Amino acid sequence: MSLLEEYYNSRDEDSRLMSQHGRVEYLTTMKYVHECLARFTSPRILEVGAGTGRYSIALAREGYSVTAVELVPHNLEVLRSKLDGSEPITAMQGNALDLSAFPDGSFDITMLLGPMYHLYTEEDKLQALSEAVRVTKPGGYILVAYCMNEPTIIQYVFMGDHLNDVLNTNSMLTEDWHCKSEPKEIFELVRTEDIARLDSKLPLDRIKLVATDGAAHYLSGLIDQMDLYTFEKWMEYHFATCERQDLIGASNHTLDILKVRG
Repeated sequence: MSLLEEYYNSRDEDSRLMSQHGRVEYLTTMKYVHECLARFTSPRILEVGAGTGRYSIALAREGYSVTAVELVPHNLEVLRSKLDGSEPITAMQGNALDLSAFPDGSFDITMLLGPMYHLYTEEDKLQALSEAVRVTKPGGYILVAYCMNEPTIIQYVFMGDHLNDVLNTNSMLTEDWHCKSEPKEIFELVRTEDIARLDSKLPLDRIKLVATDGAAHYLSGLIDQMDLYTFEKWMEYHFATCERQDLIGASNHTLDILKVRG
């Protein structure tokens, strides 16, 4: 069993997006997914790395045709257990690095909302993006989620009091405080320039780079205690600022919205 499988086998992945502060990321991602979907009449959606189906199932229940591909068997089992058979969704095991099960140009929208969290080399990241480009129609959209470097430095290293541990492990940080992730750390952490470099190597045009959770994780305790009115106002503020490029790198998660040239 891989480290990734061990991690997800012992984790309640659903709960991450269901807390009030976790819903900031979910609501923001869905907002931009719907903006892309609105450009098509009967869009076909592929989600690669669908996890336990938080996004795929919600979109299928809205009536969209969805194909959900998930690497981890446990996650796929949980996803399938939620279905009642009426949803227009196909769920299957697969790998972001090899989408050969699908012909070129099969989908209008391809979502990679998890794979880039767990790909550690530029070669693998480009392979995943290249496969997404191949299976997406020219003029279609690719939405890619990333975990960002700076929140980990701030929250884990300093707020979590792990400074000495990190400094004593020479392999974890570059001189400019960029985390050097490995499979044992589970998550790959990037900066905005890393994302831009990947995009530049493929026939893609960036539409937007969005901070999907902004300050939500820094203020998780406060946000989880907000009443409905205050939380709605927080979301108004978040939506008003989540595209500000001066704030992007401080968000725990970002969403890169790309259009396939054609």
